[in-house]
Amino acid sequence: MQRPSGIIPDTPGSYQFRDSSGRVIYVGKALNLRSRISSYFVDPQTLHPRTANMVAAAQKVEWIEVRNEVEALLLEFSLIKEHRPRFNIRLQDDKSFPFLAITMDEEWPRATVFRGKRKRGVRYFGPYVHPGAIRDTLEHLLRTFPVRTCSNNKFKEHQRLNRPCLLFHIEKCSGPCVGEVSKEDYSLHIQRLTKFLNGDNQEVVEQLEKEMMELSERQEFERAAKLRDRLTAIAHVLEKQLMVGDAADDMDVVGIAEDEFTASVQVFFVR
Repeated sequence: MQRPSGIIPDTPGSYQFRDSSGRVIYVGKALNLRSRISSYFVDPQTLHPRTANMVAAAQKVEWIEVRNEVEALLLEFSLIKEHRPRFNIRLQDDKSFPFLAITMDEEWPRATVFRGKRKRGVRYFGPYVHPGAIRDTLEHLLRTFPVRTCSNNKFKEHQRLNRPCLLFHIEKCSGPCVGEVSKEDYSLHIQRLTKFLNGDNQEVVEQLEKEMMELSERQEFERAAKLRDRLTAIAHVLEKQLMVGDAADDMDVVGIAEDEFTASVQVFFVR
């Protein structure tokens, strides 16, 4: 395989190697497409044997640019699911991917990172290709929706001691184990968290902004400042996401990329 003609962009994105029949045999991601793709065009003896076999079987490489690492990870997952490339063994099985799970069947639902077989009574969001991405997302969401993340055993232990854990003191949990939050308010945290994860971002943000303004008008500035900080945490999560339409939209998107010599077309199914 020859080095691709034209200039490879130095932006984040996903790249795809195709064989002589046009089948996608490998999908990867990169923070810098130019650097990553160029790393394959070296002496084959310096590559891992499996990578060298993939490069030997490939006839051309294509790429799709995105805005950041999170989008590159999600695009990589989508393309692997669509094409099932034979050199992408590690990401073929959904069961290996982490999900963000909300245990709706518990008296005080909790948020947790989950792998494995799904269970009834639990809502799942994902999968996330990169474990770091899901943990970072949850870390910021807890500042806005302070729901518990502890195990049931840990919850019961703090109930018995009548002493909250560190997460309560750093405002990443509302302290249901020690009665620091009513069931009504806790249910509202869970409802807003699930709405946010479902894509109803704007509605949740507008509700929080309205509450913040009402608190300011009543001169409850400390509580208003806490809501402001929660909105800042939400903004940190949202800036990593690219919204292509309303949350309820179903659409088929055709992406076309071309240069002086070639053109590529990719169909995406947004559901």
